[in-house]
Amino acid sequence: MQDPEIDYEAVFRDLPGMVALLTPELVYVDANQDFERLSGRKREELVGRYIFDVFPENPKDPAAAGMRETRESMLRAATTGERDTMALLRYDIEDPLRPGQWVEHFWSPVNAPIRGKDGEVTLIVHRVEEVTEFVRAFGGRADDRRARVLEAELYTRARELQEVNERLRRAHAHEREVALTLQAAMLPPPRPVGHHRAAVRYRPAVDALNVCGDWYDLVDLPDGGMAVAVGDVVGHGLAAACVMGQLRSALSAACRVADGPGSALEALGLYARFVEGAESATAVTTFIDWDDHTITYSCAGHPPPALLDPDGTVTFLDQATDPPLGARPEHVGRPQTSIRFAEGATLVLYTDGLIERRTEDIDRGLARLADSLAQHRHAEPEPLADALLADLLPPEGNTDDTALIVLRL
Repeated sequence: MQDPEIDYEAVFRDLPGMVALLTPELVYVDANQDFERLSGRKREELVGRYIFDVFPENPKDPAAAGMRETRESMLRAATTGERDTMALLRYDIEDPLRPGQWVEHFWSPVNAPIRGKDGEVTLIVHRVEEVTEFVRAFGGRADDRRARVLEAELYTRARELQEVNERLRRAHAHEREVALTLQAAMLPPPRPVGHHRAAVRYRPAVDALNVCGDWYDLVDLPDGGMAVAVGDVVGHGLAAACVMGQLRSALSAACRVADGPGSALEALGLYARFVEGAESATAVTTFIDWDDHTITYSCAGHPPPALLDPDGTVTFLDQATDPPLGARPEHVGRPQTSIRFAEGATLVLYTDGLIERRTEDIDRGLARLADSLAQHRHAEPEPLADALLADLLPPEGNTDDTALIVLRL
């Protein structure tokens, strides 16, 4: 049976409840029939106009905050890319048939972003439940005075909830800002690595509360080689960022004194047992010997690095894998193995945010990575890093942090 053709414009027009579409600048693009009917404004009176030019705040009520709170909610949805649900809101509307006369309304609004193919917010869906009659229904079996008291009580409790939500939102936003600042301070900035070109990228998750513990590092070794590592701490928020800093510093020190990446990760695993929140963290480190053209590597529960040969062949370094840090109850040494590389090859280390999707097997993500590397094999590290992010991160934004190192060998 052939799927029926759906007229989405007709569906939008007939949606139950008040629904309007606005640009991120809060200009009306469209409105459905219930929005026209319940707001008392025709579609042609809305489209192309700024929302608060159409619905200004009641000048007779100096304590009203409906316009300010609605604007802040819409702008949050536009800038964060997250749905913003508002508590019960009183917003009076001027009667279009009686200028200067304002009609009291109670609304329950939700503002939801719509992203374009580039991941940027292009529209805001403004959905409003008209609950004025519900609020007034308290007076159905009581006198007017009692009804007004109940109405005021409901409105007051809704405003208190809105204020609590706003304080929580500010607190979470502050925690994210602190965590991102801490991450940026602890992650090394891009720097020259001899005559070898390198690019590093860090992309925090789009979720405003989802700061994670991904890290990367490049370490000059005493014998003239280089250690390149990435890791990922389980969990979110400021605590994960703090654990990330401890593990990155510990691995950086271990690489400088260990006789190989396996020993470095073994030392890190022992250390992780005594760091709260480090359980099941993952990491991979590679030791590069420029003279012998070899990479020695070891993985602790982490996605395998990728080695891109100049001819486009991609090899995943998956022959020395072990459980995540702190996963074993007893002390066991970590494996390591070596692989030769050709002059001009490219080494790519990354965290799981680059390849993993909740609805698919990891092999599909690895295949996407290999295809993207082969396609862009002639690119220098900086444009290659940008191409990998563009090809592999979902257009609606990554739901997990992503760290990436691209090193030309």
